[in-house]
Amino acid sequence: MIDHIVLVKFGESTTEEQLQDVITRFKALKNHLSGVIDLQAGLNFSPNSQGYQLVLSVRFENQEALEAYGPHPEHQAVAAYIREVGRVDSIVVDIRI
Repeated sequence: MIDHIVLVKFGESTTEEQLQDVITRFKALKNHLSGVIDLQAGLNFSPNSQGYQLVLSVRFENQEALEAYGPHPEHQAVAAYIREVGRVDSIVVDIRI
């Protein structure tokens, strides 16, 4: 299995409503992807967040499912929306579990 975790930082103009919309859109990906064991999204409330407001996490069955995820049209649409609402930076980590 593989855990794919993304931390996203947004600009000051990004609203709470837009952040919630990103969460909703990301969670809806589960209905469109194969090889997903679990998918989570939420607001980061850690005082040590270094400004990264959003956490997105997907657990995949295997490497092939992870590789299919990146170019998937539904994932690309969510990624485009994240950029549209003010993404400033992101950190991506993948770990085998």
